[in-house]
Parts: sequence; C-alpha cells; structure tokens
Amino acid sequence: MSKTITLTAEGLKKIEKELELLTTVTRKEVAEKIKIARSFGDLSENSEYDEAKNEQARVEARISELESMLKNYTLIDESNIDSTKVNLGSKVRLLDKELKEEITYTIVGKAEADPMNGTISNDSPVGKALIGKKVGQTATAETPAGELKFKILEISK
Repeated sequence: MSKTITLTAEGLKKIEKELELLTTVTRKEVAEKIKIARSFGDLSENSEYDEAKNEQARVEARISELESMLKNYTLIDESNIDSTKVNLGSKVRLLDKELKEEITYTIVGKAEADPMNGTISNDSPVGKALIGKKVGQTATAETPAGELKFKILEISK
C-alpha cells in the first residue's frame, strides 16, 4: 500500500498537469520514436530502439508514480493555516544568520519540495527546525553542510 502524501492545492495542480502531459503527449511521442526505431531493422543492435524503450519505461514509471500520488494524498487546508507559527503550508521569510541574507520558503510535503524554487519539505532538516516556531524565534537546523541558523521574520499563508 502506498504512503499518503501531503499536497498544497498548487502542488496537486502541478501533479495533475504533469500526469495529463505524460499520458496525452509524451506517451504518443515515445510510441512514435519506437515505431521509427523499429523501421531501422535488427532490434538486437538498434541503439535508437533501446533508448526509446528505456524512455518508455521511464515515462510509464513516472505515470504510475503520479497516479499513486493522486490516489493517496491529503490536501493542506490553507484556510486553516495558523500564521502565528510555522506549519505545513506556511510561507516563511527568514534571515540566514550566517550569510546575513533573507530567504523565503514555503513548507510543503516532500512530494512537492523543490528548494531551488522556494519550497522545502517539512521532513527536511530546515523544515523540521522551522515547524512550530514563531516570528522572532531562531530555528537551528542540523544539515549535512553543518549547523544553519535562521531568524523567522514573517509567517504568511
């Protein structure tokens, strides 16, 4: 049985959109690549065919993964987010105490996490350190890169 994942409304839309693209467009493109590669003859030494079949396997695995996510998710009720402390779904403006730089993260479930685009998992070291903290408090995260300290400047939905 698949584990339940937590999603924001935006994350749910992204997964649904990716699934639709894979099933309606990408699947057909890969099938066409396989058809073309088959026309090259001997399949035992046909690298184009092998690559197209590998791509098909990757696409089908991703489709299966996304379908599983859509069967086993809970949606974050953004109307119930308490902006007095950091929770799943909170948008948090932080001051990195070492670098003296401000950074903003949205705390999401791990299926949506994309730190380079400002979303971090509540299961990540930084996410875990922030959960439950209030504006003005400092969160200390033990990461593979060492200890990081953040002062919470603002919490919003």
